[in-house]
Amino acid sequence: MPVDGRMMGVSVVEERLVLVETAEHVATIRLNAPEKRNALTEPLTRELMEAIRWADEDPEVYVMILTGNGKAFCAGGDLNEFKKNFDKSAPELYDEGLWSSQLFKLGATVRTPMIAAVNGPALGGGCGLAAMCHIAVASDQATFGTTELRLGLVPYVIFPWIRRAVGHKKALEMMLTAEVMSAEQAKEIGLVQRVVPHDQLEEEARDLARRIASFSPLAVRLGLDAFYNTEQMDLMKSFDYLSTLRIVSFLSEDLKEGAAAFLERRSPVWKGR
Repeated sequence: MPVDGRMMGVSVVEERLVLVETAEHVATIRLNAPEKRNALTEPLTRELMEAIRWADEDPEVYVMILTGNGKAFCAGGDLNEFKKNFDKSAPELYDEGLWSSQLFKLGATVRTPMIAAVNGPALGGGCGLAAMCHIAVASDQATFGTTELRLGLVPYVIFPWIRRAVGHKKALEMMLTAEVMSAEQAKEIGLVQRVVPHDQLEEEARDLARRIASFSPLAVRLGLDAFYNTEQMDLMKSFDYLSTLRIVSFLSEDLKEGAAAFLERRSPVWKGR
């Protein structure tokens, strides 16, 4: 992803549908189609995937924040695009389905922490985006729901992330009732971790991002590896795998720097290796 330039440690990348700002090792990715409630159209989805991949590959980005411009976080799929599917063949729909799932597969492959700053309605795919992020902070004006059944559809692509966030039975209830819940209700079931007043949302997300960015980026990446790779692993094998990651940590420059900084009572200078 191209970067226009850097001034005073801040870089800004502007695109028509996705805006990216970087500062203090934090990349803020904004969905920028407020007139469409930041719906996941094909062009926006392409730009969003590009932005996430760029941030994940940039060694200077330690944390990502995902949010929306306007009143909505993300209202899910675009109905006008959806209608075009009625005239497509099964192979075309299959291929497009494989492509559209790439956005949500990213959540299992990126090793840069993602924070959702949910500024408004997060419905359908938008709810999936919030569930996909490692931590979700919501405005008290945000709402959530897997409302696909209202259109005669099932939340196929996002369902794995919903189930991971809230558990089997609650995910099933969300799907079958297609109800819209408040931010506080979403917090009660584990879909989001924090709810704050609307005007404090971005500040809360930035504070959280800065806190995570203050730690060793290598240790954070290894922590995400440990979380994802042991989830479906045999218990005994998981101990062996985690012992291997432990060796990587012990031999890292960051651990030596962290120990030295602690003993010398100073802030560590991380190198990410």
